[in-house]
Amino acid sequence: MIKIDLKDRKILYQLDINSRQPYSKIGKKVGLPKKNVDQRINRLIKEGIIKAFYSVIDVYKLGYIIMRFHYKYQYINNEIEKEIIEYFMNDKNSVLIASCSGLYNLKVIRIIKEMNEFYDHWHNIQNKYGYYFQNRSSSLFIDEMYYDYSFLLNDIHLIKREKVTLIGRGKRFEIDDFDFQLLKNLSANSRITLYELAEILNKPPDIIKKHIENLEKNGIIRGFRIDIDISKLGYNIFRAHVFLNDYNMRNDIINYIRCNPNLVFIDTYTGEADLEFEFYLKNINNFHEIMDNLLSKFPQAIKNFQSLHINNYHKFLYMPESK
Repeated sequence: MIKIDLKDRKILYQLDINSRQPYSKIGKKVGLPKKNVDQRINRLIKEGIIKAFYSVIDVYKLGYIIMRFHYKYQYINNEIEKEIIEYFMNDKNSVLIASCSGLYNLKVIRIIKEMNEFYDHWHNIQNKYGYYFQNRSSSLFIDEMYYDYSFLLNDIHLIKREKVTLIGRGKRFEIDDFDFQLLKNLSANSRITLYELAEILNKPPDIIKKHIENLEKNGIIRGFRIDIDISKLGYNIFRAHVFLNDYNMRNDIINYIRCNPNLVFIDTYTGEADLEFEFYLKNINNFHEIMDNLLSKFPQAIKNFQSLHINNYHKFLYMPESK
């Protein structure tokens, strides 16, 4: 665990709100000169606390289908597990890969254009590694709400939190190859400069700026965030898969749980739970305290829940590598 002070926490918080904002602007918000902000961010990167700067892309609006796969291992060893993870890492359509414990051992999210591609992939993975899967499931993405990192600010967070953004809804858009490459580069590095993009994409910076603004206006780019190794700050990632007796109480439950500063994501997928919450917490006891409180608050609405501990994110992107 690495000790950081409140200034560092405020910087991380501001970067997660908008990781493309100038360091001078962050400095004004946290009460530090730009030079000090720059030094602190470089140190946070060197220490591995900041893993990456990324952009949130709503690929639903680009006509993609988002599929999630869960796997529970059997007859596994370290070498085979590494091979399975490497298989998905090399898959250009896999955008999120996470090792887990509890309900499942592996979580994979793939972005596809056609269901036939899903069937081909499903058969390929089963033929290659099906022997090592005790259980498996697949589900379709519906939407995701993500929230700011209020937990970083300790006791000074806002109690009534509004979601940062929602992805998975709205009008579809057609984009050309240029915009696809632009989104791909921004997804991998939200702090890439206009001049760096101009060199990569062979377009003037002012044209690229207009394209970014248009993609934001149409809700395709939903935000600019940072990927933090929260384990270095003493946190763990816990997910709750919640099943409801009364689906009409769903919004009430969301409005209640979003006030928790450690809540980061609320996801909805078909075929599994009715609601999924992701928390960044110190330990498993904190997780059960939150869930026990939620069950006592909505005893008739919530049937039960299952837990999942995310051990490590191996890959985390919002765009496929190829169109």
